[in-house]
Amino acid sequence: RKVCFFFSSRRRHTRCSGVSWARRCVQETDYSQRASAGLIISECSQISPLSNSFPGSAGIYSQEQVEGWKPVIKAVHNKGGKIFLQIWHGGRSVHPINVGGKLGLAPSPVAIRTDVFTLQGIKRHIAPKEMSEGEIQQTIQELRKGAENALKAGFDGLELHGANGYLVDTFLRDWTNRRNDGWGGSVENRSRYCLEVIDQLISVFGPGRVGIKISPVGRYNDMFDSNPLKTYSYLAQELSKKNIAYLHCMECDEGGLPAPSQFLSGFKQMSSVAKDLRRYFKNTIIDNNGFGAYSAEEAIENGTADAICFARAYISNPDLVERLQNGWPLQETDFQYSYTGGPKGYIDYPFYSQQQEQACLLYTSDAADDLLCVDLGGRRIIKKK
Repeated sequence: RKVCFFFSSRRRHTRCSGVSWARRCVQETDYSQRASAGLIISECSQISPLSNSFPGSAGIYSQEQVEGWKPVIKAVHNKGGKIFLQIWHGGRSVHPINVGGKLGLAPSPVAIRTDVFTLQGIKRHIAPKEMSEGEIQQTIQELRKGAENALKAGFDGLELHGANGYLVDTFLRDWTNRRNDGWGGSVENRSRYCLEVIDQLISVFGPGRVGIKISPVGRYNDMFDSNPLKTYSYLAQELSKKNIAYLHCMECDEGGLPAPSQFLSGFKQMSSVAKDLRRYFKNTIIDNNGFGAYSAEEAIENGTADAICFARAYISNPDLVERLQNGWPLQETDFQYSYTGGPKGYIDYPFYSQQQEQACLLYTSDAADDLLCVDLGGRRIIKKK
């Protein structure tokens, strides 16, 4: 039953390299190297120029971007892999400096109380613009258009980014949604935006090829909900009725807060997001955040999740599936190359088989010239030339 999912953490390159996504051929190598994953979920991809939180991020709103994705998808398919696009609007995390001076959009004008990287260096977040009815409908249609472009590009499906304090997430949680109209207030109203977007994505790809990522107790981008179990149990039930492919759950992460003590600990609110929501969602549950081989296996064996998403471990281990299956050691990620351009620290991590070859030493014995290989476990393997 165990499936290894790959959620790309390619942000360190694609968002900050200053190179157009459509010209970034290195992505073909990056994604195809990891095609043995049960499913690749791409980096978050913007659906309009004003939805972009990160300079240099991937997009899916232009024909140029559609053409740029095609060779990447083909490379994954040629290796027998499957790839979903993670479709995304940055919402209130968008800084005016990065989008020509315009404010980010959100259900309510509540600023993120942290700093952010911009084209002019580190700056303080600015309060977003409260969305009008017209802007709400426009972003829903932009997400639909992004889905249509993803289909043209050849993606196997879509994952709606409904987590981490981006636009969809800010409608769901009551810390950032303080509206008193049909888009805010009750759990039903706060879930409305997400569910209407899901309907649009389903109309393009069908329910079996649409999933969603959520972070009910995640604190990244200064996020909080006063009753996440109530909010997300309702959402999970409604999504289950729509028969979407999966619910991708982010377990608690206390990072991203200016002062974590200002909010109740996420662990106290929902100690296990996937387990708490399991009864409300009938299809596949994917769990994520901090899993290793043993904890992943345990979560699947005890029924908490149907699959586990690995992200950071995939940066430095393109053959992660094979390493986990065989108990081979994992390589550590060199984070000094995070959010930088070029292939270094990006597509140059060796496969285990390549490490084995590099560890081989030639020596001459009295009997014959043999090839002595010493693998990473310290075992001596003699191979005849």
